Amino acid sequence: MPSTQVILLSEDFFARDAQSLACALLGKIIRHRTEGLWLAARIIETESYYKNEKGSHASLGFTHNRRALFMPPGTIYMYYARGGDSLNFSAQGEGNAVLIKSAYPVLDEISGEASLQRMQQLNPDKQGRIRAAEKLCAGQTLLCKSLGLKVPDWNAKRLNERLHLEQAPPPKQIIQTRRLGIPIGRDEDLPYRFVDAAYARHCTKNPLRLGQLEGRDYWLLTEKEGSWATF
Repeated sequence: MPSTQVILLSEDFFARDAQSLACALLGKIIRHRTEGLWLAARIIETESYYKNEKGSHASLGFTHNRRALFMPPGTIYMYYARGGDSLNFSAQGEGNAVLIKSAYPVLDEISGEASLQRMQQLNPDKQGRIRAAEKLCAGQTLLCKSLGLKVPDWNAKRLNERLHLEQAPPPKQIIQTRRLGIPIGRDEDLPYRFVDAAYARHCTKNPLRLGQLEGRDYWLLTEKEGSWATF
């Protein structure tokens, strides 16, 4: 286990509105123990989903595979997307959840070079070559592949001694924008995607790329009195 200096997120942490949870999860560290190593990444991009909007899986109704969305806050919901695994956590309110969209590898006293090398072995590029560290978790399926997280192992489970989230310094600024990959007609315009501004160029798709305008394509948020508000 990690040293006693590590502060793990409690189950109560997840009992909040999906957008609030999506912001609060930015900066937190996911750590997964597999084959004797702790694989770790800092969350840099999230998306929130609500049962009553068409972009969510919960809007399609309850199934056994989607049962985690209807379980208490903090329940892990994993599903297959684009040929890979995706990681979510249930939020406050039945059917509401947050997708962990991308992350950035962590190197520290718990997860050292051997852990990073293991992540690179788990997630080579299409030619079988080693991915650069900043590319390892730059997408929801890449993240799960790099951390060794799979649907059969974790769907509808809780965080535990093998997989947990840790407290870490929050972002100084958050970018709010529209979610990615939502089909037309399924609430594709809702601004439910959140990105740690310091890592914008390492997320799934940089919201600050050339041609994007503040106030039209994205909004900057800053923390005020413990909550995030428009900057």
